[in-house]
Amino acid sequence: MRIGILGAGAFGTALAIALARAGREVMLWGRDAGAMVQIAGSRETPRLPGVVLPEGIAVTGDLGTVAAQDAVLLAVPMQTLGALLKQIGDGRDGQPLIACCKGVDLTTGHGPSHIIASARPRAIPAVLTGPSFAADIARGLPTALTIACAREETGIALQHALSTPALRLYRTDDLTGAELGGALKNVMAIACGACIGAGLGDSARAALMTRGFAEMTRFAVHHGARAETLAGLSGLGDLALTCTSELSRNYRYGLALGREEPFDPAITVEGAATARAVAAMAGKISLSLPISSAVAELVEGRATVREVLQDLLSRPLKEE
Repeated sequence: MRIGILGAGAFGTALAIALARAGREVMLWGRDAGAMVQIAGSRETPRLPGVVLPEGIAVTGDLGTVAAQDAVLLAVPMQTLGALLKQIGDGRDGQPLIACCKGVDLTTGHGPSHIIASARPRAIPAVLTGPSFAADIARGLPTALTIACAREETGIALQHALSTPALRLYRTDDLTGAELGGALKNVMAIACGACIGAGLGDSARAALMTRGFAEMTRFAVHHGARAETLAGLSGLGDLALTCTSELSRNYRYGLALGREEPFDPAITVEGAATARAVAAMAGKISLSLPISSAVAELVEGRATVREVLQDLLSRPLKEE
C-alpha cells in the first residue's frame, strides 16, 4: 500500500519516518513548497531537530500526487481540514482518508470523520488517534495508537499497513468515540495545565482528570459513542499523556493561562477551539459539561483561573 501524508508538521513527518523505516512507500507533502525543497535536500526538518528523514520518504510540494496514493493520512490542524479536502478534489471510490487531527470543527461542530465524509463521499473515512508525541514516534520509541474505521476490511488493511515494530495499532469501528476522545482530552489538558500553572497542585489536577474523563464519556456517549472506546487508548490513554507532560501543546497553553503568561500564537492549540465548540453544543442540548465550559471561558478571556475554579468548587455536592 502506497501511503501519502498531507501535512509536514511534527506529527505527519514523524509518521512518515516510522513508516519509511518499516519499508513502506511514503510520500510527504507540506504547504510551503520552498520548505519542502529544503527538507528534501537536507533530509532534516526544524519540526524534529536531530532526526534524519530516511531516503524512503519522497518529500514533495505536489499536492495532487500525494493525494492520489492508495491511502492518505491527513496530518493537518482540525480547523484547516475542510479547506484541505476542497483542494484535493473528489478522489477515487474507496480511497481511505485517515484523519490524524484531534478536535471539533468550530464552524460546523463536527469531527474529522464527518468532515471527510461530507467533502469526499466516495472516500472511506478513518481516524488515527491515541497517546503519542511526534518526537517519540520519530525516535522509534514504543507507541500504541487506535485506528478507527467503520468498514472492517478497510480497518484491518490500515491496521497492518500503518503498524510497525515500534508503532502498534489497535482497531475499532467506533469512529465517534475515537475522535471525540482525542478531541476532548485536549480540553482537559488545558484545564490541567491551568491548574498546575496557577499553583493549585497535583491533587487538584488528579481531580480534574477524573471528572474530566467522566465529562468526556458523557458527551461522547450522548453522541453515539461506546463508553469502552473512551476507556481505551483514544480516550483515557491520551488523557493521561497530555494532562501530565509539557510536551503537550495544550497542556503548555494551559500552564501559560494559569501563570498569566503570553503564549506563542503561532502554535496550534486544538483544545482551545474544541472547548468553544463543545461548550456551545452542550448548551444547545442541555448537557452539563462544567470543565469544558470553564475552559471555553478561559480561552475567550471571560474568566480567570481563580474564578472558574471557584465556580467548579461551588457546584452542588452529589454522588460520584
